[in-house]
Amino acid sequence: MTAAPVIALFPEASFGSALNCVGIAQQLQRVGAVPVFLCHAGFTGIFAEYGFKEYHLPTDSTNSQQSEETWQAFVTTHLEHFNHDPMEQLTSYVAPTWEAIVDTVIQAEAGLETLIRRIKPDAIVLDNVIMFPAIANAGVPWIRVVSCAETEIPDPNVPPYLSGMAADDPARPTFEAAYLAKTNPAHRRYNRFRRSRGLTPLPPGQFLEISDHLNLLLAPSAICYDRAYPLPVDRFVFLEGCVREEARFDPPSLPVNEGPIVYLSFGSLGAIDTDLISRMIEIFATLPARFFVNVGGFLESYQRVPDNVHLGSWFPQPSIVAQADLFVHHGGNNSYCEALHFGVPSLIMPYCWDGHDNASRAAQTGTGRHMDRTDWTPKKLSSAVMDLISDQNMSKRLKEISVKMASQPGAAKAADQIMRKLK
Repeated sequence: MTAAPVIALFPEASFGSALNCVGIAQQLQRVGAVPVFLCHAGFTGIFAEYGFKEYHLPTDSTNSQQSEETWQAFVTTHLEHFNHDPMEQLTSYVAPTWEAIVDTVIQAEAGLETLIRRIKPDAIVLDNVIMFPAIANAGVPWIRVVSCAETEIPDPNVPPYLSGMAADDPARPTFEAAYLAKTNPAHRRYNRFRRSRGLTPLPPGQFLEISDHLNLLLAPSAICYDRAYPLPVDRFVFLEGCVREEARFDPPSLPVNEGPIVYLSFGSLGAIDTDLISRMIEIFATLPARFFVNVGGFLESYQRVPDNVHLGSWFPQPSIVAQADLFVHHGGNNSYCEALHFGVPSLIMPYCWDGHDNASRAAQTGTGRHMDRTDWTPKKLSSAVMDLISDQNMSKRLKEISVKMASQPGAAKAADQIMRKLK
């Protein structure tokens, strides 16, 4: 009897990528594979909760950058920079983040190499924005998952990555030149490390190569770009989203328990912005709706909670989004794709990274609205919430998108494509 293939999944240290990979792992298990997780510090137990075996990257006193506490300190340091526009963030946030990502790759290499030798996987699924040389050198097929916006894969008809621009924005050349200049120090350091591990250097601005085996993109067809150079269908698969199976969430009764449901989550990164969320909650108290707000580990920061608002440190997001009439989020690709999957409009208030790209794309495609997190007023926020809930044309379009996405479940498609590559 042929042994079941072992598939090692290695998501970056973010909940978006981690939970996206959980969805793929659930389907791999269903078709007879043995999915296991390579796990960054700070994510211990996350995958075990879903029934998957975890292999933890070793940490020591010099490797504390991997810890959840250090990431939170990093975010706190950059909180004021989330008020900057994408061009300003190239200096204040993007460049420092790439430096931190390169640090992570270098620090993880020895431990990752050891784990891969121990596990002996038949394939590795990498959901990240950067290549880890230990994966490229593992001697087994590796699959790239693009769980950020489609803009991560460049094309003349696709806006520049992290820009929040339209593809034909006159300022595009200026942004692209600035991106290359600001990321150059991290990129040169990363290429030196690649050479030391026997890998060829990557072109300027590029930190992760295309997989020769398989590349999976979350972007559903409703928001895909018409590329000048179509991606080869034998190596690139668009998944129509990738939604995990999750426990059902039954919204608790509120003191004021009437009206449509609005779910707010700014992700693990945005939960630290308690001032913004507090100001929004004050406005929610005046609106004829029920609000369920993910505040992460900061419940103690909210002393007064309106009768039509429920705060939680965690929600089974697919379940609450499926029941919502509006999803207010930061533009994380998982969140945006889940909203589309369930036919729910998005009010996107981006902080950084591809949140800018998804906010712009939601406005361009009539699947949501982009609102700057710094210049809104109580009237502007109230109008946006109620208008999106009552927009029948958008609702009809989103329901059509939802039906198409449901007919082609992304996680199942990902598992099928991965298994095909092992035959």
